[in-house]
Amino acid sequence: MRSLLADEPVVREVSMFGGRSFMVNEKMIVSALRNGGLLVRVDADQHGELLRTPGAKQAVMGPGRDMGPGWIEVSAESVSGDEALATWVSVAMAFNRTMTGH
Repeated sequence: MRSLLADEPVVREVSMFGGRSFMVNEKMIVSALRNGGLLVRVDADQHGELLRTPGAKQAVMGPGRDMGPGWIEVSAESVSGDEALATWVSVAMAFNRTMTGH
């Protein structure tokens, strides 16, 4: 994850969502979860389309409490390869840039 974000100007790591979250321009893009999966912040307009990606599901905060559009959990198996991980980070960064104007 760190190497994928090495060229971003303002990156910070924070413990949240039960894992290690990566912030770019003070906005969370992804959180590496304890189970090896990812919590990914995406554009709510792309949410439905991205949920059709193998290994992706609606993120939840607890039993029966989904996090709403724009929050997707991706299974560890689906991000075990560098290419898949880079794809999800790219999707999250595209949304981050729309929020921050960078």
